[in-house]
Amino acid sequence: MSSPTPKKVLVAVAWPYASGPRHIGHVAGFGVPSDVFARYHRLRGNDVLMVSGTDEHGTPVMVSSDQAGVTPRETADTYNKLIREDLRDLGLTYDLFTRTTTQNHARVTQDLFRTLCERGYIIEKSQLVAFSPTTGQTLPDRYIEGTCPVCGFESARGDQCDNCGNLLDPVELINPRSKLNGETPDFRETNHLFLDLPAFAEQLSEWIEKQKHWRPNVRNFSLRYVQDLRPRPITRDLDWGVRIPVEPYASDDTKRIYVWFDAVIGYLSAAIEWAHTRNEPDAWREWWQNDDACHFYFMGKDNITFHTVIWPSMLLGYGAGGEYGAGRGQLQLPHDVVASEFLTMEGKQFSTSRSVVIYVRDFLNRYDADALRFYITAAGPETQDSDFTWAEFVRRNNDELVAAWGNLVNRTLTNAFKNFAEVPRPGELTADDTGLLERVAAGFDRMGGLIESSKFKAALNDALALAREVNQYLSEEAPWAKLENDRERAGTILYTALRAIDSLKILMTPFMPHSSQRLHELLGYEGWIAGPLEFREVEEDDGFTHTVLTGDYDAWIGRWEPSELPPGQRLLEPEQLFTKLDPETVVAEEIARLEAAAQTA
Repeated sequence: MSSPTPKKVLVAVAWPYASGPRHIGHVAGFGVPSDVFARYHRLRGNDVLMVSGTDEHGTPVMVSSDQAGVTPRETADTYNKLIREDLRDLGLTYDLFTRTTTQNHARVTQDLFRTLCERGYIIEKSQLVAFSPTTGQTLPDRYIEGTCPVCGFESARGDQCDNCGNLLDPVELINPRSKLNGETPDFRETNHLFLDLPAFAEQLSEWIEKQKHWRPNVRNFSLRYVQDLRPRPITRDLDWGVRIPVEPYASDDTKRIYVWFDAVIGYLSAAIEWAHTRNEPDAWREWWQNDDACHFYFMGKDNITFHTVIWPSMLLGYGAGGEYGAGRGQLQLPHDVVASEFLTMEGKQFSTSRSVVIYVRDFLNRYDADALRFYITAAGPETQDSDFTWAEFVRRNNDELVAAWGNLVNRTLTNAFKNFAEVPRPGELTADDTGLLERVAAGFDRMGGLIESSKFKAALNDALALAREVNQYLSEEAPWAKLENDRERAGTILYTALRAIDSLKILMTPFMPHSSQRLHELLGYEGWIAGPLEFREVEEDDGFTHTVLTGDYDAWIGRWEPSELPPGQRLLEPEQLFTKLDPETVVAEEIARLEAAAQTA
């Protein structure tokens, strides 16, 4: 395999905004890739801690709540519930999926803020802030759109351009306008606190330069960005967010910590919360203050800067200080930042406001979760933008998932169950039999190396190639033609094919856990290789109770190793693992849905 696998693996997944339902473009960036990675490492026997939650502060939630005529808390509650249910149904194995409106998160965020301030890495500066000329109220950054001064994208936000990924200030936008009513904002000077990014420029540049294993798009973008670092504001004129822990700002009810600052701290605060839910309050330190631990961050490309420049600067500035550093060691920097490109839809960028959207909930109500996971891995935006079309989704589902893998499973199990009702007891294996099993077994090291390098598409293609090999073996050996005259040989062929399928079941598990679990049961096994996810209630010191997504992954019995399927094990009656889709019906129905959504938007 490519390299020894670290024992402690932190899988840090980007925090989705609790401002609306998530669409499949979102989970193509942060969701499915992170879960493939986490499931693989769990199968390898490594100690995985996968954390995230809903990002509930700042302007995205405020915009959504204003539009709905409810409070930000009500909006956050609504979409936290919807998002975690979607992620559960998609099968994302978080150790803890929480939220940023917890007492724990506020405490950790304020500790990092206070410590950075004490160490001189937070400075006060005046800043031009946008105000509404009609109401006199401040306009938070995401209330403002305009043309990006870097790439010319006409719908850049006041804090960041989603097209080129550069961080912005509203005053930098060309032709800025309010998203609320289209008016041109007034810009007035006000004092704020800034993170002194230039103080970390040399350290960041040297560190990023050494990360040869990063995806080229991530490393190159980050190296360019650190060439011109400027102090970044970390407070905003808002009344929704984590309170600023230093005076005079702590007494100002109109200022809060800026959402991008508190969101990245969520990776640490979620790990701390996870430890408390296990009644092991220091358990998180095994991942955060352990030189042997490795941290992997998963997101879309629009979040690269936050994870390769800003968050590392905060970690470097915090050092081993504060309440959580506690002199016990520095907090770990990212080992890898796995950023996917954008998934577009029928040639257009996903956009809820423009009704160019397929929500995760709507998709899973009509199609299998594994079909979506398969498509995102096989055709998703791993290293370049990719376009989702319904025709391509159906083609890959039918011609690859069903034809290459589903049909192999079905015809092998059908023949074995019908004629033996159990795993046949083999005679002597031929060179072709052992050769097939050896090639499948070799896939574990090869695919493992690809997954560890975040080459998920190549790993899945490898598994499909092996499935086609088994299909070819089965067609050439034709056990069904030998049942009458050479039943022992027919049983040996089916035994070999079942062993190969049992191994492929494990190789497919990171990508398609639901169908792999069902196959596990059809092969006569008990227990979980892809265990169930669950919701649990967490009560904080202040009495606030919230629900987290988690699971008992220690009970999994699957291992990243070839099959030892025992002869004589009883088989269950086969059933289809995947659904073949009618191309004309799917495309017509989905286009009609999109057109109806556009008309009502």
